[in-house]
Amino acid sequence: MSDQDQSRVIEINISQEMKTSFMDYAMSVIVSRALPDVRDGLKPVHRRILYAMNELGITADKSYKKSARIVGEVIGKYHPHGDSAVYETMVRMAQDFSYRYMLVDGHGNFGSVDGDAAAAMRYTEAKMSKISMELLRDINKDTIDYQDNYDGSESEPIVMPARFPNLLVNGTSGIAVGMATNIPPHHLSEVIDGVLALSKNPEITVPELMEYIPGPDFPTGAEIVGVSGIRRAYETGKGSILIRAKAEIEENNGKPRIIVNELPYQVNKARLIEKIAELVRDKKIEGITDLRDESDRTGMRIVIELRRDMNANVTLNNLYKQTALQTSFGINMLALVDGQPKVLSLKQTLYHYLEHQRVVIRRRTEYELKKAEARAHILEGLRIALDHLDDVISLIRSSQTTEIARNGLIEKYELSHDQAQAILDMRLQRLTGLERDKIENEYKELAERIAEYKAILGDDEKVLEIIREELMEVRDRYEDDRRTIITLGEDSMEDEDLIPRQNVVITVSHHGYIKRLPVSTYRSQKRGGRGVQGMGTHDEDFVRHLFVTNSHDHLLFFTNKGKVYRIKGYEVPEQKRTSKGIPIINLLQIEKGEYISTIIPISDFEKENHSLFFMTKYGISKRTELKAFANIRRGGLFAIKLRDEDELHGVRLTDGSKELIAGTRKGMSIRFNENDVRLMGRTAAGVKGITLQKDDEVVGMDIIEEGHDILIVTEKGFGKRTPAEEYRQQSRGGKGIKTCNITDKNGNLISLKVVSHDHDLMVITTNGVIIRMHVEEISQTSRNTQGVRLIRVGDEEYVSTVARVNVDDGDEEELEEQMTDDTEIVTSSETEDTILENDESSDEGTEEQ
Repeated sequence: MSDQDQSRVIEINISQEMKTSFMDYAMSVIVSRALPDVRDGLKPVHRRILYAMNELGITADKSYKKSARIVGEVIGKYHPHGDSAVYETMVRMAQDFSYRYMLVDGHGNFGSVDGDAAAAMRYTEAKMSKISMELLRDINKDTIDYQDNYDGSESEPIVMPARFPNLLVNGTSGIAVGMATNIPPHHLSEVIDGVLALSKNPEITVPELMEYIPGPDFPTGAEIVGVSGIRRAYETGKGSILIRAKAEIEENNGKPRIIVNELPYQVNKARLIEKIAELVRDKKIEGITDLRDESDRTGMRIVIELRRDMNANVTLNNLYKQTALQTSFGINMLALVDGQPKVLSLKQTLYHYLEHQRVVIRRRTEYELKKAEARAHILEGLRIALDHLDDVISLIRSSQTTEIARNGLIEKYELSHDQAQAILDMRLQRLTGLERDKIENEYKELAERIAEYKAILGDDEKVLEIIREELMEVRDRYEDDRRTIITLGEDSMEDEDLIPRQNVVITVSHHGYIKRLPVSTYRSQKRGGRGVQGMGTHDEDFVRHLFVTNSHDHLLFFTNKGKVYRIKGYEVPEQKRTSKGIPIINLLQIEKGEYISTIIPISDFEKENHSLFFMTKYGISKRTELKAFANIRRGGLFAIKLRDEDELHGVRLTDGSKELIAGTRKGMSIRFNENDVRLMGRTAAGVKGITLQKDDEVVGMDIIEEGHDILIVTEKGFGKRTPAEEYRQQSRGGKGIKTCNITDKNGNLISLKVVSHDHDLMVITTNGVIIRMHVEEISQTSRNTQGVRLIRVGDEEYVSTVARVNVDDGDEEELEEQMTDDTEIVTSSETEDTILENDESSDEGTEEQ
């Protein structure tokens, strides 16, 4: 080796070189590729795509342009990496199942939830979406800093103004070197509300922020099971949440089937269906007879048909455990803060965004101030010229050159170079009186704006107020409904303390759909009704149980098979007012042929002297202490032992001093004191409450209240009210006395209820005709009469359901102030506007028999 070659060799320590080179590479990946900035929630590639589209003029109000043109612009000027990486990023930004609020408006094939790839970039077109314009709003007003691109020939923004908190709103995921980020998307309005709350109260805590931001909101909907994982992630920056597909269980020709409408975030539908098919083939899941994907442009629908003898709840739980119908999402809120990667809590994330907005508003105001002051400076020169117009014109005319004229103006009137040039550039039309007035008015307006800008820059509260106003403007413009619901799973004890105690309304429909609503959903309504076709016998539905309870109260569900199930009020998913709810069999493991006959909300199982009174279809009665039902397994327990084909008809909560009345199909009734039935154990069969004639059965059981009437309705639409005093007290077990004169004209008894003057009555026929009336419109007659016509039924048509409509005294004032008025017909989309059925035990099994 020559001396010259040897002089070019540098000896280095390979260990030190590897360490240095790897650290340089790692930091480059971390800062320049994989992690988002906390201020705008964008990685460099996302930021460059949006900036390039904005510079090309491919904005939301313009036409679409070829994706290849956009990608070429990005890699040619800003992003020194492969075109496929840029295009794949842009494709994700245009997918409604990947981004909660899409930043790119795509035209063409941009892939599917089945994992289908997008068409090649030469076939697709794109432009900025409307909401992405908010990320770049005011970018040309010196609100952010720029840096040189990779070759120094162009400049690119370091961060976007980001007029909404994109990091949380759209989330992000990325793998750097030695670290990774995984931030879920959220609901725009909720996140903005959180920022507003933080701006008003800097000391706000994470639990308080969660009142505004309850959890992530995924573009694919589904449901999050549990709150503790969300809270842990929001407090520490790291946590794990369970996402479960939204599924319903229904019957089709007597066979159960599972309908999946929404999948967990980032789950591939095609692979999921393949996995289910593999499990069925390998006999790891049994009972599935058919599996179909019926999804179309209107929405997702996966149909899983089951054998007749299968318990759909058990099968669904197996699918949750063994497939991607249930997945976990590991939250890791890692983002760049001042160029350094940091794990952030929810409050820290919102704080850094708010600080960024302070900078943006201040810089924008300074820009506007400089611009206004510059214009005011010019106008001041024009005003001087107009005040000395003849002298100025004379000076200009006598000058040999423009420069001499300019210098003369500067020297004579003490003007600046720009002012003098503006006077020289002034057109002759500005010399008219009208134009002179315009200059004066513009100057006054500018003076006011300058004072306003200076006031903003001198008052931090004014800056915050501007931020709030502009955030609320964005919120109102892009507001939509939350897609992901948050529920509690079976192991919810850890979450219970995180659920606020509040009054809620629980509704259960005739077809078994249940939902929870805030009390404020309801508004007062007028009484009365008319018979119309209010529901289809198959397609429509109506509210059967509606009651006010506390979110932490226990709900006891009693079924016709004598079983009882228990859940907490907060475990019923909260739904929108117009939603029909979820099938109750998604919450309770009820079996085929089993239906809910009574629902009783319980706040305290240790209430002294309180018990549950049972009555079966065949007249068997039982009384059991309330505390016997304090511990009920998820799968339910038997509340009463039924004989032969008997069914549990109804359950009432009593306090040891009540009298009960029961009515039968053949028109008999019996009234007796609850203490005639001794207290028994939970599994006891009970004793005879009424002796029935042949082919007779109990159709109604209720608690006698002072001053109330006994109301009966027959299957051919006749009914009447009779004072409770006409029903003398008897001993339990007797045949009872007549409550109605049964004839061919009025038909058998279908319902017996205790009513007051505050109640309304809903009567529904087998053909779906509904009438609502006030009970005082029903004639009050003696006990042994056939009643008057309440609703006219046709041939082969009978009354099928009778529901009492009332407001509980404790909630009447609150609800009456808040219910929608004038709706008389109960349909699946109007149920909560039409029935207030707040009887503690609700209305039970007569309607189903």
